[in-house]
Amino acid sequence: MPQTFAAADAVELAVVERSGFVESRHSGSAIVLSPDGVVALQLGDVASPILPRSSLKPLQALACLTAGAPLEDERLALATASHSGTDRHVSVVRDILDAARLGEDALLCPPAWPTDQATRDEMVREHHEPSRIRMNCSGKHAAMLLACSVNGWDPKSYLDPEHPVQAHIRDVIERLIGEKARATAIDGCGAPVYAMSLSGLAKAIQRVGTASQTSPFALHRSAGTLVRAVREHPWAIEGPGRPDTVAIERLGVFAKTGAEGVLVMVAPNGATVALKMLDGSGRAATAVALRLLERAGALSSGDVAETMTKLPLSVSGGGTSVGAIRPAF
Repeated sequence: MPQTFAAADAVELAVVERSGFVESRHSGSAIVLSPDGVVALQLGDVASPILPRSSLKPLQALACLTAGAPLEDERLALATASHSGTDRHVSVVRDILDAARLGEDALLCPPAWPTDQATRDEMVREHHEPSRIRMNCSGKHAAMLLACSVNGWDPKSYLDPEHPVQAHIRDVIERLIGEKARATAIDGCGAPVYAMSLSGLAKAIQRVGTASQTSPFALHRSAGTLVRAVREHPWAIEGPGRPDTVAIERLGVFAKTGAEGVLVMVAPNGATVALKMLDGSGRAATAVALRLLERAGALSSGDVAETMTKLPLSVSGGGTSVGAIRPAF
């Protein structure tokens, strides 16, 4: 069975510093592609397979779009999202389900509390229970159901890896990454997720992130539409104050975090980063990606420094900031 790269093949990507003392280190691998697709920087093993987790969502959403799902604007951004479960997010997911003529009970992702604390607190006060539509992957699942609806596919088994919607998604993914999936696993939300190299993931995300809506190729036109939707509705991709939303709002990047320390990011000029933290922690991932794009000349140092102050990177001691999570370079 394929497996993620070994510790010996990782490099130090970030450190956690408290009162001048480095108390933790995050090792992993990363790859930076120049705007023309050439490898500009490689850190650690980028050839061994990884599970991209939710960093795969842009490719899954694109596949639903190419399968005929009528997604645009906020709905398309939500199909790509790991949203924080606010009422605004849920309203758009309901719109997608309405378009599929399905109810919330059609969703097969597990019930969850919203990750937005204010929304969760309000739900607790109102004696609500965790629900499937509040789960951060509900937009992706609703998009899959919409693709089923327009094609006449059975919505009850849409998570089966052999289901037509999943077969189409895998085909689109393999076309974009330029390699066959190394393994099929089940993501936290219940949907199939495919193992691939970090370099393959980077190539795919760059192809999506740099696609033009005026391309002669239908797949690229759809990708351009998806990226525009995310950049025009950054609140939808994660939520107010969350790392992906902050980076998109402030820097115009196309970014998508995945569980277990995975992140992909495309700068406005097309330079692309894909990274995987070996310990599965994503707390430093956005900062590392921004620093790598800065080093590649794709983002200005001033803009990156200012954006870093808006990310949850502070280390607290006695109620005050005594250090920071920071890139190791």
